[in-house]
Amino acid sequence: MHATGSRSFTQTLRKVAGKGSTRTQGLFKYFNNFMEAERNGLEVLILDEAHRIREKSVDRYARKELREKARAQVDELLDAARVPVFLLDQNQVVRPGEMGTPDEIRLAAEAKGLEVRQIDLTDQFRSGGSLAYIEWVERLLGLRDVEDGPQPWDGVDENFEVDVVDSPEELEARLQAYRNAGKGARMTAGYCWPWSDPRDDGSLVPDVTIGAWQRPWNLRGERSVGGAPPSPLWATDPAGFGQVGCVYTAQGFEYDWNGVILGPDLIWRQAADGGGGGWVVRRAESRDGELTKKSVTEGQFERLTRNTYKVLLTRGMVGTLIYSTDEETRAFLRSLMSGRRLVT
Repeated sequence: MHATGSRSFTQTLRKVAGKGSTRTQGLFKYFNNFMEAERNGLEVLILDEAHRIREKSVDRYARKELREKARAQVDELLDAARVPVFLLDQNQVVRPGEMGTPDEIRLAAEAKGLEVRQIDLTDQFRSGGSLAYIEWVERLLGLRDVEDGPQPWDGVDENFEVDVVDSPEELEARLQAYRNAGKGARMTAGYCWPWSDPRDDGSLVPDVTIGAWQRPWNLRGERSVGGAPPSPLWATDPAGFGQVGCVYTAQGFEYDWNGVILGPDLIWRQAADGGGGGWVVRRAESRDGELTKKSVTEGQFERLTRNTYKVLLTRGMVGTLIYSTDEETRAFLRSLMSGRRLVT
């Protein structure tokens, strides 16, 4: 079986890979589906996006008897199969309570007397297989343990394109041009704007407003409204282009061209003496209720915000266009492009 913590990812797999076969659809589960699983009932369980493992599987809707005997979710997953395989990237933890790290999994497995084999995947398909771009993003956001921070993107990987745009209008127009040429494209943004339900007439509220430019978020529900696809299918349905996606609908997916809006929750400021600079994370600008809870510390909020943008910036398979709502941040990002522009 295959399991994830992502509703969007799992439902898309059921729809695409499991099309026409209820048996195949049944192979795709969620992490919280194994609370009552038979011990070693499966030969192999693939736990994809395992950085999204949570402390417990139970929630307020679970039966009383399940809540009373609730175990750690990682223990349930380790017990469900003879060979559980955890695939993860700890720099993609984006919500409080997600705890899937190599150390957490290893400790839980060794406590059960299980042998652990760790394999580091140095090659990948994400971002067109560009390890140079992944490193560039992680250095940009301070997610790599290196002394020197952001580096110029000078076209070191000719198979992947990166550019900074000057407005959301330019961002959308260029993505639309790629779509007209037969490529897939999506826009995403940090969760810095309100998120309204559709109006009674089925139209979507353009909550993401930047100057005169306005677009709605992707739908939150599981049914199509006003021609927009349901939330789980936003990344794969062509009708999803008209809405701005968030990290919770984009995570786990890729599309050819990736347009990312850095919101006012993450801005770059130069040092007062003119030397160097750094990111400023502004909690007051976030509209993500999960991240702004009092139980989330400032340090946790900062790390989760950086991880969120890491996820958003690594969805493109051909290239990424970046726009920041902050002028100084745009200037800094543009300085990293070494004067290189894309051919549109």
